[in-house]
Amino acid sequence: MKQNPQPQKRVIIDYKNITPEILELLTQRFPYGYDSEDIIKFKNAAGDNVSALPIQTTDAYYLIKVSVEMDRKIENFLDDDDDSDDDTDTDADLEAPEEVDED
Repeated sequence: MKQNPQPQKRVIIDYKNITPEILELLTQRFPYGYDSEDIIKFKNAAGDNVSALPIQTTDAYYLIKVSVEMDRKIENFLDDDDDSDDDTDTDADLEAPEEVDED
């Protein structure tokens, strides 16, 4: 007799509680951003309408609540990630020294 596999845990995450790991999953899943087709809508236990982005891993099924604040948090995360990639200077990053007129 075949046993049923453990059901995945289901987690709803508000932007205030989002972790860097979940932000990484979001940016991998939606590298160019998301649009209304990616968002699912449902009513929570309190009867409020909620919009969320679904992210599934091997361990869990996440619903990340969509809000303006979450968009800002993702943008900041990506900006920080880009900054860490730019640790090496290139010739274009170096400025020529200013010339001083000595009259």
